[in-house]
Formats: sequence, C-alpha cells, structure tokens
Amino acid sequence: MQRIRDYIILIFAFLLTACYNNGPQTPDAWDLTEKQLDSISFSTTHHYSQNYNFVVKSKSLPLSDQPGNLAFDTIYVMRGEQLVVADIQTISTDSIDSIWVKVARDQLTQGWIRESEMLEGVSPDDSISQFIDFFSNTHLLIFMAFLIVVTVAYGLYRLNRRNAYIVHFNDIDSFYPTLLCLMVASSATLYASIQMFGAESWRHFYYHPSLNPFALPWHLALFVASVWAIIIIAVAAVDDVLHHLSGADALLYIGGLAGVCAVDYVVFSVSTLYYIGYPLLIAYVVFALYRYVHQAHYRFTCGNCGTLLSKKGRCPHCGAMNV
Repeated sequence: MQRIRDYIILIFAFLLTACYNNGPQTPDAWDLTEKQLDSISFSTTHHYSQNYNFVVKSKSLPLSDQPGNLAFDTIYVMRGEQLVVADIQTISTDSIDSIWVKVARDQLTQGWIRESEMLEGVSPDDSISQFIDFFSNTHLLIFMAFLIVVTVAYGLYRLNRRNAYIVHFNDIDSFYPTLLCLMVASSATLYASIQMFGAESWRHFYYHPSLNPFALPWHLALFVASVWAIIIIAVAAVDDVLHHLSGADALLYIGGLAGVCAVDYVVFSVSTLYYIGYPLLIAYVVFALYRYVHQAHYRFTCGNCGTLLSKKGRCPHCGAMNV
C-alpha cells in the first residue's frame, strides 16, 4: 500500500514538473529603426505603404523627378498603367500637401507626386477595390438614379398595361423576388451608413478588400455577408421564376426584377447619405411585405382555367367568376 502511494506521488510530481528553456538570445522583434516605425505609422493612418500597387484611372498623372516640385522634369503616366509605391517623403515646406509619393511604372519611368493628387487619379490594383471605386462615384449614382428610375418606371407602366407579372405589383407566388429586393435595399442602406459613420474602416477595406466576412470587423462582415446573401437569393429567385413562368413572361419578370433592384440600390444608397434612407427603408419593407401577403400570396385557384388567384372574384385571365 505504501509502495502504491509512493508511485502516485511520483506520477503527480512528474505531471506538475515542467522544463523552462530561455532559448537563444535574439534581438527584440520591436527593435525597429525610426524609418521602419514611420512606415508602420504611415500605413496605419493612410492604409498603404511602400510596394503597394495602384492602377491609373485618370487620363494621365504628372510625375516629377524631384519631390516638392512638379515643374521639374515632368513625365506622365497614362490611364490603365500599373504603378508601385517606391518611396514616401514629407515635405514640410509644401503648403498644398506635405506628403509626396514616389511611384514607378518600371525602372525607367518613375517620379514624385503629391499624395492628394495621386489618390484622385489612381485606384488600388484590385478588382474589388476598382468595383467599389466605380460604384462610389456620387455623380455617377445621381445620373444612374435619374436614368434607371425613368427607364424602370416606363417599363413597369408598359408591363402593367399588358397585365404582365411584376414584382410588388402583379407578383408570382414566390417570396424570393420580394426578399431579393429587400436585401438589395438593406445592403445599400448599410453600405451608405458605413461610408458615413465608419469612413476609416471603409477606407481600409477599400485598400485591403476581402470577401471573407469572418476576417472583417462586424459592420463590414455584415455588409459582405449581405452581398453573398444577395447572390444566393438571386439564384433562388431566378430558379423559382423559371418554375412559375416560362418563355417571354419569365424573361420580362426577371428583367423587371433586375430593374427594381437597380432602383433600390441607387435610391437607398443616395438617400441614406441625407438620412432619408432610414425611414424610407422601413416604409419600403412594410410596403413590400404588405403587397406580397395581399397580392402575390395566392390562396385560391380559378375553377375554369386553373390560374392562381390571391382572392375570390373574377379571374383576370379568363373572366370566370369564382365565389
């Protein structure tokens, strides 16, 4: 019995014993030079640093051979050309912009430009960033809003005259189209809200985009997740439309659905910038759900032609009375 107790004590002693190894003496990982610390600080506030890649989006960009003077041996890089950040300097005597950036197209074509002028004429060399840049243009959004609203309003009017199926008005018995419109409107409102209240986090996302919602802050993760949800719901909506309609009716319905989604995106992304989008979104949700429950959710069938009906009465297709 004494021997068993000794074995138990010995086992516990081994379990509670650990070795500690100091390891080789290496320099502190944060023992950085002043230039490296400045680079980290610049990257934190400006969201890019040396070796970051841009692509020219303006017609041309002037580059100077010397920082602080664009009139000195100016060369130009043109739209579509790729640039890499080679160096960054602070010119305190420049009253316009103290940050000057050296960019290079190749070994022979490189030069300096003010950061403010550079950022106006370039976008990150990433397809997601360029997509964001295109759809963040306020003038483009206003023009698109006017064009899309007029076009879709006319199209819906013509479809309604033909008694064609239209989301929210003469809808099919499927919730996916309504859900898709609501998701687009909500995502557009969230997109504009992030730009207003989380500008720095959005700017960082713009320079370092990701489609993985689990690698982003919660508000950006929610937006990216909503984009994925829109894609999934859109596929489900198209599939359901093809099951309910066929031929020209399905094509017209899908075209009308795309037009309504485009109007939702433009209207809510612009109106939210002026705080109108929030009450407008609530009103739109109530309207869309009311129209689906009372118009698109068919509970009856015409006894003559078999057409689905939302309520009893005269069938709009064959004219038979259903009581």
